Amino acid sequence: MDRVTEALSPAGDQQIKKPVRALSILAGTLLALATAAAPARAADPALLVTVGEVTDTSAVLWARAPAPGRVAARYAPGAGEGSAAPRLVEAVAEPARDQTVKLRLESLRAGTRYRYTVTQGTAAVDGEFVSAPAPGSAAPVRLGWSGDLGSRGNCRHVTTGYPIFRALAQHRLDLFLFVGDTVYADQICSGPDRMPGSDFRAGTLEEFWAKHRYNRADPGVQVFSRQTAVYGIWDDHDVRNDFAGPSEPLMPVGRQAFLDYFPIVPPAEEPGRLYRRFRWGSVLEVFILDTRQYRSRNTDPDGPDKTMLGAEQKRWLREAVTASSATWKVVVTSVSLSIPTGRAARDSWTNANFFGFPEPGAGFAAERDAMLDAFRSAGVRNLVFLTADVHHAEILRHQPTETWAFHEFAAGPLAAFHGISRPVDQGLNPQTLFALGGIENFGVVELDAGFLTVRIIDVNGTLRFLHTIPATP
Repeated sequence: MDRVTEALSPAGDQQIKKPVRALSILAGTLLALATAAAPARAADPALLVTVGEVTDTSAVLWARAPAPGRVAARYAPGAGEGSAAPRLVEAVAEPARDQTVKLRLESLRAGTRYRYTVTQGTAAVDGEFVSAPAPGSAAPVRLGWSGDLGSRGNCRHVTTGYPIFRALAQHRLDLFLFVGDTVYADQICSGPDRMPGSDFRAGTLEEFWAKHRYNRADPGVQVFSRQTAVYGIWDDHDVRNDFAGPSEPLMPVGRQAFLDYFPIVPPAEEPGRLYRRFRWGSVLEVFILDTRQYRSRNTDPDGPDKTMLGAEQKRWLREAVTASSATWKVVVTSVSLSIPTGRAARDSWTNANFFGFPEPGAGFAAERDAMLDAFRSAGVRNLVFLTADVHHAEILRHQPTETWAFHEFAAGPLAAFHGISRPVDQGLNPQTLFALGGIENFGVVELDAGFLTVRIIDVNGTLRFLHTIPATP
């Protein structure tokens, strides 16, 4: 049984008015017109940075330079972390990658906060991140997650930008999981109160780059990215709504832009691979799924041949999760296991209709249930799925059999249209512990060898829900 459940506001959908913000339409219009005098898709002059793919010995530092040419990074342990000579790594920013580079930071000390400085010419940016604990360390970990950034009508505000990142920056996270829809490449966003630069649907590599650059250049996003490691995965709006990779002509260019704009380094033998896993000491192992690149069409009838993961990723997931010795196993899936989405056909795993009742032949439930059955048969304990996509927060406990249960946590949006909770898949025997709709939000999970504590926090920084789960030995 879960140890503590405390709702800091009543469970169920929370419809909350956003704070009234002083806004002068005239001033916003003048600012938009002045900014629009330059080409809307021109390169942002700022030097942008993000760190990701952190282990106990290495990390990947991503940068987008204001001009082609050499980019340098120096990194060393921060104050109070022991002395060490700064290390230097360099790369050349080229137009063929929209002036983005990835610098591998190596020979890190485990469990150490590092500081870095990235430079190109006179441009310089400072940042920091924490390396993972040593593999045998039971050090606690604090992670955040959410998704869905910059949909139609919800792109960067002329005065406040993406305000939720200011709330996120108040939490000293070890890492942040950006769970899909990192851009809305398929939606036009414009208006007198919005920063120009997202008023088109992406169809070329250059346009996909521009969508990513637009979101990444937001000042709040950059402040947050300079203090927290970010692990990203895509979802449908990173290319086109509800897309299935093998049948989507824009998938290759959307994937390339995503890879160019996140600190991900796929294996040389699979240069387009996005699914991966990482370990955080003995407490946590994270498995990040790609639910788009290999999927069957949503409209295909469900059955043993319908797949969201593809054969190789499915085998990898089953073997990796069942073999994991971490206390907590966290699977990141950009689409929900139990919350119905999709218009013409189910786009998430569930085959439930919008009343929560299963509809045989819909969704990807056959693959989901086979995956869950493999985990149950192997005795996988302390299993949590993190998701976004549904544009509301929800904390769920599923108990598909009498003797086995797991949790599913949804959060978001970061900045997109607001969703509300809906009936969930009754085939998983779910229990909704909390739901929050009508406001931007994110989740924070703290884990140690004994407990997991999940929080839902809204765009104003208000704690809306807290729940603690004991680890099963």
